[in-house]
This record gives sequence, structure tokens and C-alpha cells, in this order.
Amino acid sequence: MFLIREAVDRFGIVADIDVSRDGHDAIKYFEAADADEKAPYPDLILLDLNLPKASGYEVLKCLRASPRCKSAKVLIVSSADAPSDRATVEHFAGVAYFKKPSVYAEFMNLGLIVREMLAADRQSR
Repeated sequence: MFLIREAVDRFGIVADIDVSRDGHDAIKYFEAADADEKAPYPDLILLDLNLPKASGYEVLKCLRASPRCKSAKVLIVSSADAPSDRATVEHFAGVAYFKKPSVYAEFMNLGLIVREMLAADRQSR
């Protein structure tokens, strides 16, 4: 999480960042947003597919079923680059994929991708 925050900060992105410990907590976050109009809801989600308690795939399914959160963009951030993982998430709209590189400078490109996804989301509104 430290590197993600650093990449976001490096590109001057001002954002509230909520972190879920596992897939179950992420799903509860969407449910809380649906239950209360004043509750925060995400514009962009950085998601690992290999989460405890509920997989990233389950989180995506719940996200897309959520009335308030369903239009959030999703950036899969994964150390794996299996074609099966990419194929599984391809049918979800608004999903991009970032394979975590082993080189620090390359990881910082995550901030650029986040900035571009947020800018595209703002332009489409």
C-alpha cells in the first residue's frame, strides 16, 4: 500500500483513499454506500484479485451490482499476469490491468495510470 500511495502522490493526485483489508470489507463498503446516500462511494478502485475472505472477482461482481458504485473504474493491480486472470475480468466494463513490476521506477507509473483514469472519468460526466 505504501508504494501505491507514493505513486499517487508523485503525480499530484489529490484523493481520499479508503483501504479495505480484504474482499469482504470491500463488499461491505459498497453495501454501506448503497444504504446511505451520504456515505462515500468510489470513483476508482485499485483491486488485487487475490484477496482473503472474498476474491477480487467476487468484489467486482458485487461492485457492478451496486446501484451507487457500479460505474466506478477499476484498476487491477496484480503481481500475476496470467492470461486467464485478464480474460476473467475483460467482460467487466471500465477495468484496466496493471502488472506490478519489480523495478521501483516502473511501479511509479501506476500514478500516471490512476491520474489518466480519473481524468477520463471526469470528462465523461
